[in-house]
Amino acid sequence: MSNMARIVFIGAGSTVFAKNLMGDILGFPELADSTIVLMDIDEGRLATSEQVAHHINDVLGTHATIEATTDRRKALKGADYVICMIQVGGYKPATVIDFEIPRKYGLNQTIADTLGIGGIMRGLRTIPVLLDIAHDMEELCPDALFINYVNPMAMNQWALNRGSSVKTVGLCHSVPHTARELAEDINVPHENINYLVAGINHMAFYLKFEDRTTGEDLYPRIRQVYDEGRMPDWNRVRYEMFNRLGYFVTESSEHFSEYVPWFIKHDKPELVEKYNIPIDEYLARCQAQITAWDMMQDARDKDYNVSESMIREALDGIKLMPRMVEGTVSSVLNYDKFERSVEYGSLIIHSMETGIERKIYGNVPNTDIITNLPNGCSVEVPCLIDANGIQPTVIGNIPPHLAALMQTNINVQALTVEAAITGKREHIYHAAMLDPHAAAELTLDQIWSMVDELIEAHGDMLPAYS
Repeated sequence: MSNMARIVFIGAGSTVFAKNLMGDILGFPELADSTIVLMDIDEGRLATSEQVAHHINDVLGTHATIEATTDRRKALKGADYVICMIQVGGYKPATVIDFEIPRKYGLNQTIADTLGIGGIMRGLRTIPVLLDIAHDMEELCPDALFINYVNPMAMNQWALNRGSSVKTVGLCHSVPHTARELAEDINVPHENINYLVAGINHMAFYLKFEDRTTGEDLYPRIRQVYDEGRMPDWNRVRYEMFNRLGYFVTESSEHFSEYVPWFIKHDKPELVEKYNIPIDEYLARCQAQITAWDMMQDARDKDYNVSESMIREALDGIKLMPRMVEGTVSSVLNYDKFERSVEYGSLIIHSMETGIERKIYGNVPNTDIITNLPNGCSVEVPCLIDANGIQPTVIGNIPPHLAALMQTNINVQALTVEAAITGKREHIYHAAMLDPHAAAELTLDQIWSMVDELIEAHGDMLPAYS
């Protein structure tokens, strides 16, 4: 085992997320002497992340070598692990475009980063950049593992597996987060939960949810929460889907509401109210993060402490879900604390370096893993990690109604990837036509016109399409 792994962060200007992952990695004694390479195109944010990395070294008493560069090829040379956390086009202009143009057509969104017209456009501008990184890796570090945290996860992983030869896994924290939320709802310690999840990213389901100490099936307790109306206000969509499907989905209600045709309808505002769906939530989250970030930077520059009341006052006026307000407040107040996160990235690196076996949930190509989903698509399943790398668990068939629901999303993913790989503009229209939310709200002429407007607004953030 080498204790000098070269771990490269692409998009390291995402300082808070990078901080969490660096703390996780260096928290393992076997990884404490690693080389951490921070790469970002934004020199200012890169410099901040470099300061944070040195601070982590000091706080944890580790001796990692810290490098920072805006040169991606320099960063990648000789890498063992490449962690990607980029956002192509940023909040402005890209994310704002993804929301504002569809809204003109009566198409409201919540998060717009995974499916729907927002997910399609995010995929189209992100996939070419990810493939550029992957092609650099093929040349400069062909044996490295590409650990991707970038949404739209399923589209990005599908394109990476189709368009490059790099070893890659896509990671998302929705599986452990939701397991903890459900454990809280049914008043069972989360460490007592044993679960089995399978599906596609953001639309995987708990096929098993039980008490590991007694073997008790805990789904009846979740059913009781629904029957008694005790579900959290922010989670009404998922509990409604559990009631209809019999299984609980891994990603949040605000996400899931825009993957299906039943909840967000511009001519039925009462549905949005009934299910407490936060329209434009991702815009508000971005605004809150920028506000909190600016406040932290100002406090550092002028050497004063930020109080909870100051953060809340700064966030007042941003239409944000209460739990997101609490999360933002907590992240600012705990900025200098280093507690292990639920992210899988450091666990993968540690297991591959030490040979210690672990189970994580990863997004991998479907090679007869879920037998009633198409081969080649990206599936999210349990994976064994050890010195041999990532070994997905064969699931077999999943319940047919769950597979059918996933297929409606896989259709959109497939056509978006087809457009990105082939450069054929026609498939962008096809992806939007088959999107469940857009199809439920818009006519074909509206979809065509909206796609044209979005492509034009993206300008050189997209490659030319034929």
